[in-house]
Amino acid sequence: MSEKKVSLLDGFKVFLTRGNVIDLAVAVVIGAAFTNIVNAVVKGVINPLVGAFGTQDLDSYSSCLRGPCTTDPKTGQMGGIEILWGSVLSAALSFLITAAVVYFLMVLPMAKYLARRAAMQAAKEGVQETIEVSELEVLKEIRDALVAQRTGGAPGSLGPDSGEGPGGTSGAAAGPREDR
Repeated sequence: MSEKKVSLLDGFKVFLTRGNVIDLAVAVVIGAAFTNIVNAVVKGVINPLVGAFGTQDLDSYSSCLRGPCTTDPKTGQMGGIEILWGSVLSAALSFLITAAVVYFLMVLPMAKYLARRAAMQAAKEGVQETIEVSELEVLKEIRDALVAQRTGGAPGSLGPDSGEGPGGTSGAAAGPREDR
């Protein structure tokens, strides 16, 4: 069995032209631009709120695990083991703010829009289905009236769903019409 080999360049073209890759690239660019907004909110709003209880810079919050956390001014080396939990808190707040803004400004409105669009589509399909059913009922009534005229019987004597004309044949194949 021989398989057709796809060249490296052709495979790369197929990969790039997939819709997911384009969507991902747009998301990365928007996310990178959105980072500046999040950083400004953290520095301009969150840090001052935290500063009301302590310092405005979350990065300065730390604890010493062992020994005094001092920096030797001559060598610049840290004495003791310092845990920078303020940096972790700052990153966690940035993440939460980013997630909240993305959800409330992008995901939620898009979900509501898609739900409204699906409801409108379903309603449109329901109306179309109703129109098709009423057209079918009208056509059945016309068929019954024509059959009744031909046989001299009462209209509707065959029933709306029988599909048979006089003599057990369908209305279309009942034979040539006789003029009276």
